[in-house]
Amino acid sequence: MKTLTIRLTSPLQSYGNEASFARRTSGDYPSKSAVVGMVAAALGYRRDDQRISKLNELSFAVRVDQSGKNLTDFQTVEWKKNTRKITYRNYLQDAVFMVGIGHENDAMIDKIKQALKNPKFQLFLGRRSNVPAGILDLKSFSNTNPIMALEELKWQASPWYQEKKWCQTKQEFVEHIEIIADANLLPQKRSTLAKDQVESFDQRNRRHGFRPIAIEEVRLKNPYVERTQAAINPQEPNTHHDPMQFL
Repeated sequence: MKTLTIRLTSPLQSYGNEASFARRTSGDYPSKSAVVGMVAAALGYRRDDQRISKLNELSFAVRVDQSGKNLTDFQTVEWKKNTRKITYRNYLQDAVFMVGIGHENDAMIDKIKQALKNPKFQLFLGRRSNVPAGILDLKSFSNTNPIMALEELKWQASPWYQEKKWCQTKQEFVEHIEIIADANLLPQKRSTLAKDQVESFDQRNRRHGFRPIAIEEVRLKNPYVERTQAAINPQEPNTHHDPMQFL
């Protein structure tokens, strides 16, 4: 199996679950349907394209490197003439996720990687207003499934967040980093159901089915420790100072 990892970060992200017009909440991490939708957009598939269902075959896992904070936005909408309605939208702010998608067909992963570098349609993280923070950081792993890739990949949280964790814990390793994956990738873990299997993106008949998922926790080294040690010359005094660290 070949695996592609994708670093997803943006000032705001939102991954809808059960929602009504009045309140649209967000999941705590990217759903498989959101990533399948992003890949489909990169490939140039329209919402009613039957090829989208083929993307459900991708093995999927996501690692929560920086969980971010919840933000609720409310909007006033003129629902009917002389009538206003308040709606609520939930977002994740300052979050960083590492997504791993894999397939036995290496050519399919190569095609997806090339499409994400040169997307046919705009890419967004859950909602159209939430565009990625720059060019996507992509890495390929041969003979590796998404779990193996995410267990191997360095912690990808923002540098300021890495420093914050070090200041809080003074530990070289970061504990309890969650990986949420297809249940068959974590057969030793207890599974639950998530409703994010794409059945149709057609706006006239949008549907999602259930898929089994499982969760594991990993322990990763904090890159901030290595950067700090490399920056300090033992022959010179340490004058490193970040004036923003107390904010």
